[in-house]
Amino acid sequence: MVRPGLPRRVRLRFWDGIEQGMLVAQAARFAGVSFMAGSTWFAQAGGVISNAPQPVSDRYLSLQEREEIAVLRAEKLSMREIGRRLGRSASTVSRELERNSLPLRKDRPKMPRKYRATVAQAKAEQRAKRPKQVKLAGDDRLREVVQDGLTRRRSPRQISARLRLDFPDEPEMRVSHETIYQSLYVQGRGALRRELTACLRTGRALRRPRRQAQARRARAPQRIPDMVNISERPAEAEDRAVPGHWEGDMIIGKNQKSQIGTLVERTTRFCLLLHLPGRDAATVRDAMIEATASLPDKLRQSLTWDQGQEMARHKEITVATDLDIYFCDPHSPWQRGTNENTNGLLRQYFPKATDLSVHSREHLDFVAAELNDRPRETLRWKTPAEALHELLFPPAGVATTT
Repeated sequence: MVRPGLPRRVRLRFWDGIEQGMLVAQAARFAGVSFMAGSTWFAQAGGVISNAPQPVSDRYLSLQEREEIAVLRAEKLSMREIGRRLGRSASTVSRELERNSLPLRKDRPKMPRKYRATVAQAKAEQRAKRPKQVKLAGDDRLREVVQDGLTRRRSPRQISARLRLDFPDEPEMRVSHETIYQSLYVQGRGALRRELTACLRTGRALRRPRRQAQARRARAPQRIPDMVNISERPAEAEDRAVPGHWEGDMIIGKNQKSQIGTLVERTTRFCLLLHLPGRDAATVRDAMIEATASLPDKLRQSLTWDQGQEMARHKEITVATDLDIYFCDPHSPWQRGTNENTNGLLRQYFPKATDLSVHSREHLDFVAAELNDRPRETLRWKTPAEALHELLFPPAGVATTT
């Protein structure tokens, strides 16, 4: 347990006195502490004012605010009301109580945790001390799990969230996604192997600020015979409540001469990749039928595609698979948002301006399996494969959606 020392404001008052030209003894009396305490602080700073503790930014809670939290909490006010009175968000109050309350007593595990302002202030100051050892550098087991996640091409955010699911009873197996990035990118914090940056989605060895995406070049729409507009798609597909509604598209290779088809199920984000030797409608039709014909009936409800001529034979796909096909409006990629996001993820495996024809059907199946094994925030950090398995084989006593 952290023992509360003298409040930070007392030290700041001591150094205010030194800055005004007082002797150590005078500054100590000015701050209300003993000469011994003042002499110790002065020696620790080497007699240099610039080495003295600096005032804390207003973004951090002060001791006075913590004292008010303790009083209001004792009055059993809600976190939202406490935050309103302090001019802070409710989440700030919630985090403060979670981090700095006293630990539970083993003999009384159901009693509420007590909160004391002085103890909370001491704990906060202890955590703020610098320099600190990087968490990943001091924990071999945690570092190995993080490195394994990176080699499986999971993002730092996915790794961080998944740790809570995989190690629910081990709080020491926690690390933020920013700590992972810092360990990869920041010089002096290299707890992770630098070459693992190649496993990140961007593959960059240095962090860069985001740039505004360039506008897509407009292309003249080409009418597809007998196409059905997305406006006629069932409402159940829009809210993702019913599984079996898919979005599809192609990613294009170097010089527009190679392509890979992509299908994504809207509810589970489960992905299928189509091996396409050509881009003509017959090739796409055959690949689509092969990929979807073996799916269970409940997973063959609808497919949404853009108005590309590769889908000119869509009616034949519907007859063969009983999959209703709908087409987006021109230049409206957001109407296939799940597929657009997935195509962005796939560029980690199939970079732009590369020849996509070199990838075999077996390699596409491998990439799809690896992508379906990535935890997703929208699935509460389950993987698409896990979500699909729960959909097809629900636990006993769980009602299924039909």
